[in-house]
Amino acid sequence: MISRSVHAPRSAATVPALQITTEDMTRLRAVVERHLEGSKAAAAEQLELELERARVVQPEQIPPNVVTMRSRILFEDLETGRRREASLVYPEEANIDQSRVSILAPVGLAVLGLQVGDIIEWPLPNARLGKFRILEVLYQPEAAGDFHL
Repeated sequence: MISRSVHAPRSAATVPALQITTEDMTRLRAVVERHLEGSKAAAAEQLELELERARVVQPEQIPPNVVTMRSRILFEDLETGRRREASLVYPEEANIDQSRVSILAPVGLAVLGLQVGDIIEWPLPNARLGKFRILEVLYQPEAAGDFHL
């Protein structure tokens, strides 16, 4: 079990290597290029740092319990026990009302590459820090054979 903070880059000493598929790598590098200027530049730079340390694998080789792009996950608030679902998507697909979280959002960037059982921390309103555990990857395109997504 690991704990990650969304305010600081993941440390190679405390976090296992990030696995990412060849297709996600290509698409995410394009996201970085499109957003290096403007309001999302800082997030794009964080994403670029994550991509630089990632271990790239073929889509067929990614374990089914790893969060990849367009994965739908079930997570639990460790303080309240409340469970929620969310999908990790590209910026243009984000829609908070549909629980579609952008890779450029702090939480989106933080969950990329997480596995079932991993814990993530992120800030909540009123200066609180939330702790959430990934309970299940409900849908992962690679595990479903949806390599075109």
